[in-house]
Amino acid sequence: MKVMVMVKASPGSEAGKMPTEELMTAMGKYNEELVNAGIMESGDGLKPSKEGYRVRFSGDKRVVTTGPFTETNELIAGYWIWNVKSIEEALEWVKKCPNPMDDEESDIEIRTFYTIDDFAVADPDGKVREQEDQLRQTLALRKATVNNYLFFSGRCEEAINFYRQHLGATVNMMLRFNESPDPVPEGMLQEGFENKIMHADFTLGNVNILASDGCDDATSFSGFRLTLTVPTAEDAHRVFDALATGGTVDMALAKTFWSPLYGQVTDQFGVGWMVMLPEGAAA
Repeated sequence: MKVMVMVKASPGSEAGKMPTEELMTAMGKYNEELVNAGIMESGDGLKPSKEGYRVRFSGDKRVVTTGPFTETNELIAGYWIWNVKSIEEALEWVKKCPNPMDDEESDIEIRTFYTIDDFAVADPDGKVREQEDQLRQTLALRKATVNNYLFFSGRCEEAINFYRQHLGATVNMMLRFNESPDPVPEGMLQEGFENKIMHADFTLGNVNILASDGCDDATSFSGFRLTLTVPTAEDAHRVFDALATGGTVDMALAKTFWSPLYGQVTDQFGVGWMVMLPEGAAA
């Protein structure tokens, strides 16, 4: 059951009164308990209604009114979105909440969300349900994160150390196969790969890159390149030359219509790179 738990506004919250350090600490602990219990999806505080707006709809007219609004008991100062098993569970959690208005009387209201099943009578052919499902899938995918995952066929640690030296990469974590909490399935690893990198996470510029040795030395790269945009021509030449050492220059650094300096190189580990300056930089 999905519910919205609303903290109703008070004269103090509408006046912009900020919570005390003690209340902030107590609320932080309470939110942590909600997260650990697995019921909290989100939650935020709202600024006073003097910073808000209302839009009244009347036929084809739209009338905008600026705050503040006088009906304090109808206003909301904050909210949570919870997923609970029952309204009784939500009530028990609300009872545990610190007084959100500190030294003032306050109210917290619980409201249950509609589900698409509640609108079945108004959607006899299920078209709206299908549309809602598609929108839900789209929203879920928009929250997804995409990372580059590189497989180095046994040279992962060597490659990361190389990128640390020449590209300023920082290592966030590195786990070897023989450090895995779960045993590696028998026959999965090539002999001698027990001490190789099962999973690594390193940062290059402002991008996180995931990496592994893979399970054998047969993996090879194809079909993609990493783009590295650097601020100066000196940086571009330095980085390009470092990546080309032991690798292959696929396209020498040169001026193009999209970049003052651009080149392609495949490094000694088989990773393809595009090194470039941003538009407008001095070459």
